This record gives sequence, structure tokens and C-alpha cells, in this order.
Amino acid sequence: MSKKRDYSVYLVTDRPLCAGRDLLRIIEEAVAGGATIVQLREKDATAREFFELARAAKDLLDRLGVPLIINDRVDVALAVDADGVHVGQKDLPYAEVRKMVGPHKIVGLSVDTVEQALSVPDLEVVPGDGGFGPDYLGVGPVFPTNTKKDTSEVWGLDKLAELRRQTHQKLVGIGGVYVGNAADVIRAGADGVAVVSAICAAESPKQATEELAAAVMLGRGLE
Repeated sequence: MSKKRDYSVYLVTDRPLCAGRDLLRIIEEAVAGGATIVQLREKDATAREFFELARAAKDLLDRLGVPLIINDRVDVALAVDADGVHVGQKDLPYAEVRKMVGPHKIVGLSVDTVEQALSVPDLEVVPGDGGFGPDYLGVGPVFPTNTKKDTSEVWGLDKLAELRRQTHQKLVGIGGVYVGNAADVIRAGADGVAVVSAICAAESPKQATEELAAAVMLGRGLE
């Protein structure tokens, strides 16, 4: 069962980059500017802190009609009935995550190489209710970045385009993406751009998101 999701402007949160501002306010502004999906990423929070923040974000995003994805923590995602969970290569295997959350939740998977990406079962062709593949692949870092240090080599636009030619999986480009290169990421074949600092650290998260959304449209030739 194919799920229609909009990954155009994918906000990945980072509280330290918010410079003391309220994270929920940052999220609300980003959604007002056009963020289509929000991933709550909390690397240093306790389970209880993560749960409380995720519950508040879920309440907010439900009102705004935007899906909430929980990074890494399947238990937190299940506890707050989040719309999905995103895992990396060192987290629980995505197939086990799919079994835990069921066929109707979003499951995203980070891939570090083309080979990893091509080894992932395709959601569109694996039989079953929703299949066993992830709903999208997080591809990156597309560009050098300081916000995610547990990554491998930089992909670059050429390698992203190479992957696009070999798969029709949903691809979200992440890592060093900002308004100045977002259109290039889309032209290289990504379905959306995942952004951290370009929104969380922006003086106006709403304006920054509006500009990113416009860049995505430009990349699609729809300006």
C-alpha cells in the first residue's frame, strides 16, 4: 500500500541550535512557512524528557496537520502515537522497526552509500499490507555539515543523481542543505530536503522555511 506523503521541506529539530528559543515555537513558525514534515531529534534528552517533548510536539502538529517523525527512539514514537520513526544504520534494523510500528506508520531510513540504498527492499514492490521497506530514504550528507557527525563520506550532487537513476524510492537529501543549494538537491533527484540549522538557527524560522519551500519549487521547475 503506497502512502502519499509530502517530504518537500523536512524540518529536523536541534534544540542547541535554537539559541534558547522555545522549540515548539520554532516548529510552529516553520510549519507556518511551509514545512511539510517534522522530525524530532533529541540526542541528549532522557527518555522522560524526550517523551514529554514529543507529546507536546504531537499535540501541536496534529492541530497543524503536519506529520511528526521521531528520530531513533521507537519506544517514544509508540508512546506518543507519532506518525512515524526515522532510524539510521546503527539503530534497530528498519525491518524490525516496521514490525513494531505496523504498516501504516512512516518509517524512514538513513543510507550512507548507493550500495546501502539499493539493498533496501522497495516499499512499492514488496508484497504485503504496506510492505516491509521504508517509506523514504534519508540520503546524506549531501554537503559537508557540522550538525550530524556520525556520518560517512559526503555524497555530493552527482552521487545523489546516480542513486536517483537507479531507484524510484522516495529520497530526502540531508546535510548542509540551505536555501542556496536546495534547488540543486531537488534537481539531482531528491523528493525533498531535510534541514536542521537553516531553520532552527534562523532569525525567522518562518521566513527561512518559506525561502526553502520556494527553492524546492524552483528545483522542480515550478517557480
